[in-house]
Formats: sequence, C-alpha cells, structure tokens
Amino acid sequence: MSNGSLEFRSASYGSLEKQLQLQQNGVVVSAIQSARKPSKMLKEKERLFLWICKLAGRRKVGMLILSLISAAVFVWVLYVGKGDSPEGNGASDISVKGSISMSDSPSTISTANIMGFATNLVLPPPPPSHFLGYTLPPGHPCNSFTLPPPPADPKCSGPRPCPVCYLPVEEAIALMPKFPSPSPIIQNLTYIWEENLSRDGEFGGSDFGGYPTLKQRSDSFDIRESMSVHCGFVKGPKPGRNTGFDMDEDDLYHMEQCRGVVVASAIFGNFDAINEPSNVSNYSKKTVCFLMFIDEETEKAWRASGLLGINKRIGLWRIIVARNIPYTDARRTGKIPKLLIHRMTPNARYSIWLDGKLELVVDPYQILERFLWRRNATFAISRHYKRFDVFVEAEANKAAGKYDNASIDFQIDFYKKEGLTPYTEAKLPRIISDVPEGCVIVRELVPISNLFTCLWHNEVDRFTSRDQISFAIVRDKLLSRVDFHFAMFLDCERRNFVVQKYHMDLLLERQSPPDSAAASPPPPLTPSLPPPLPVLETHPRRVVIPTVRGGPWRGPWKGPWRGPVRRVRRRRPRVVYGNRYIAATQ
Repeated sequence: MSNGSLEFRSASYGSLEKQLQLQQNGVVVSAIQSARKPSKMLKEKERLFLWICKLAGRRKVGMLILSLISAAVFVWVLYVGKGDSPEGNGASDISVKGSISMSDSPSTISTANIMGFATNLVLPPPPPSHFLGYTLPPGHPCNSFTLPPPPADPKCSGPRPCPVCYLPVEEAIALMPKFPSPSPIIQNLTYIWEENLSRDGEFGGSDFGGYPTLKQRSDSFDIRESMSVHCGFVKGPKPGRNTGFDMDEDDLYHMEQCRGVVVASAIFGNFDAINEPSNVSNYSKKTVCFLMFIDEETEKAWRASGLLGINKRIGLWRIIVARNIPYTDARRTGKIPKLLIHRMTPNARYSIWLDGKLELVVDPYQILERFLWRRNATFAISRHYKRFDVFVEAEANKAAGKYDNASIDFQIDFYKKEGLTPYTEAKLPRIISDVPEGCVIVRELVPISNLFTCLWHNEVDRFTSRDQISFAIVRDKLLSRVDFHFAMFLDCERRNFVVQKYHMDLLLERQSPPDSAAASPPPPLTPSLPPPLPVLETHPRRVVIPTVRGGPWRGPWKGPWRGPVRRVRRRRPRVVYGNRYIAATQ
C-alpha cells in the first residue's frame, strides 16, 4: 500500500503513532470501533428504551416484545405461508419437524419453519356442504298430526284421499335446502353412449337403451364412487339430439335453464286430456318448470282442435314434442320422461313426476317439503293401495291383460332366481311394500337417486314395460349395499295432492251417446190409433178423474187436483279432506 493511502487512513482513523503505541501496550482495537462515534439518533433510541424500561418493569417489557413477535409470526403465516410452493404446483406434502409427513387438508392452512419454530396453523372444520334434514319446532301441529280412522261403512272401503299436514307455501319455500343431500358412496355418475351400437346382450334391450350384457347389469348394482352405466340415449353424448326421443333445440335449451324444481308429465298417443295445475303460488309459477312431453300424434290432435298454438304453451305447461319415438308401445315410451328426467334437465335439483291422467292440486314446494325435506329422503313414491306383493301384482297384470302373460312369467322367474321373495311382515319396518303406485314420483336429483332410476329404466327396457314389477328388485339390490334415503307414503296421501281423471277414450265414451243409439237410426213412425179418452167414473158425491202423473197406476186420487208433480234434483254432498272440498261420488 502506498504512503498516500496510509496517510489517508491515518487521517481518517486517528494518528498512526497512537495506534502503534496501543499495540505495544497489548491492546488491539479495531480501527472502526475505536474511531466511529455513536450518532445522535442512536443516543436518542437508547434514551427512549431506557425511559420505557423505567416506566414499566422488565417483566412487562418482555411480555410486550413477545406479543409483538407472536403477532408478526401470525401475520406472516396468514398472508405469506399459504402461498404456492416455489415450483408453482400448489400445496403439497410438507414435512413437519418432530412429526410425520402430513398432506394439506381443508382445516390445515400451512406448515412452515419460522424463526426456528415449527408452526402448524389449524382452523376449525368448514360448515357442512350437505343437507342433513331438520325437525319442526316443538309444539308444531304437524308433529302431533295423525290420520283419522278409516270409514266404518264397508261400502266406502275403496281408495280415497286422506288429510295431509302441509306447511304454508311461504314456510315451505323458506325451508328449501341450500345444499344437496349426501349421496352415499357414489359421487360421480356418467352415462354410456356408443357411436357403434353393440348388440352383445343375451336378451332384451333396444337401440334407445342399449343392449347391456348380464355381466354389465350385475356390475351396475356394485356401487362405487365413480360409475358409468346405461341410462337411455345411448346413441349420442347429448340426450335428445339424434338419440331417439329427439327434441327441438329451443326445448333442450329451455330444459337446461331449469335449475330448481321440475314438474313433468307426458301424454302419448293422444291417450289423455291435459290437466292444468291448480292452487299453485305465484312464486312457483315463476320458478318451477312445468314440462309436458307429447308425441307428434298428440301434437296433431291438439293443433287441429286449437288447443296448442305456436308459443308451445298451454297454461303453465311448456309443451315439448318428442320425435323419432324409440318404442311402439306408448306406455313404454312414457317411462323415458318418467325415469330419465334428470338426463333432460341436467341442472335441476328436484323433480315431481305425474302421470298424464292426474291433475296437480297442491303447490310443488309444499309437496317437496312434506315428502322429501321433512323426512330427509331423496326418493319418495306412494305404495299401492291394495297390493303389497310383486307376485300378486304380476298375476293381477296377467288377469287384466296389461301385458303378454309369457313375458310376465319370464320376468318373474328371472327375479326368483336372483332371490326375490314374496312380501312378508319380516321386511317391516324398513320396507312397507314391494309394489308402488308409480303414477307419482317425488325425488331429489342426486347421484344415488339418478342411479336408481337409470337401473329401473334398464329393467323396463330389458323386460316388460310394467315398472311396478321391476321396482322391488332394483330397490332391494341398492338397499343391500348403501343406506339409500328412500321413502314410501300412503296412497291416500298421494290422492290428496293429485286428482285422477279419466283416460281420453273413457272420457269421450262418457260424453257421447250410447253406441246402439248412435249406430241405428230411430224406427219409422207407424200409424196407430189415438189413445182413448179418460173415462169419467160417476160417483154419488163427486167425479173422480184418473191421475195424469207418470209412474205406475196407484188408483184414484183422493184429494183435490194440484197439477203435475215437479221433480227436484238433489245436490251431491261435499266431503272435506284437508283443506279441499271434493264432491262425493254417488
């Protein structure tokens, strides 16, 4: 180093002679420490610190410093610690000091080493994202509601409505769940579609529902977290687009916009007259999708009569015309919207199915609250009013000619081999009947409920169209594997919120004169002698005139003449059921 630089360092840090003198005395001092003087700012900070120490004791100062450090650590963990990993791949498994490796969970935000301390911030679990049911408050009238005893008159033993304890419409709407019900085991349900349709099935099936093998049928009852099953519309990925049961694009778009409640019905072959729902609230008119599926034959008849216009609406019903019908049997075709409504309304949450002969007379939200939400169920159907056993139901179908007897026998024999047994009281209380009255279905469109109706439709597609025969085998197979929230209610309760009408053929028959009178012309008039004049019978006191009233001859009238008798038609009595008046049948 040059002398100039040495002189500069001497001038900067003190004289060189003084430093040499200190070294000789055995004292080594750093040039910076010996020369730098404390600044005024540092002196002021030291005075402030001493003033704080004098003002508060040492213990309080320590607690204050510890609190500040803890707050800093907490803020760092919240806003910095939960950021992405350096690789940018999100949260991953983090090794914790003194613990095993643990993965990130919804309740664990972050784990990190801060200032040498292992920190793991755990928050309370999030609120449940599923609807788990509710109970009405104590003292509510519906909690103590009981059905009245059946009528004592043996002539009144037939099916009839009974009272049902509904909540007011506003309360039912307010109780609509914000979250879906849990679906046990199955969480993801997809549907099979085949561009080149395979016909490897042993028997049964169709181009609409596919031809699943018996092994595929058996696997579909093995419930897993993710499943793919046959569920109609197998010709394409989008139902209603060149899959059979095709619909117009504006109808498909309308159904995709249904995001709440759907009320669906169908009329094929012009078999029924359309029934307008009644007692429906204004809120339901705005939020509920009322869908009526018809075929081209029914459309032609309704347009010819002026019932259906260009706006595709009749009252509350949105009329959806299905073309390219996959079945020749209208009753089998009706099972498509009945069991597969979730495929046509993929965004809806709840559905109510009504047969075409039924008229809805209660608000949809009241029905959902009474038969689903209050019972914490995802599927509800009424039981048959008279029959409980599938084997008895099959014999009744054969006796009534509902389907080919050989096909019914084949289906029953197949179910016997799978373990179906006659209904007994041993199935109580979980199963109250094996035979439903399938004209009404109330359900929540969650995976387990959708799986049930898919498998039910597969049975209808493979065997007979009598869905009451195939209902029990599908239900029992699912209940043996999962806790399916399934409910059956009384047939008289069903008759409380729907009124059954006549089919179109019976309705026309009742409105038209008898066939014999219409077919044969009236007989020609033949000349006949005029009736004889009444004979006056003489009496010593008065003259008796024979009566001219209708009916058999009862002898001479003893009293004075009062003119012809007028017949007064008696009014039919009315019977109160719940909050409705229903005319009693004579």
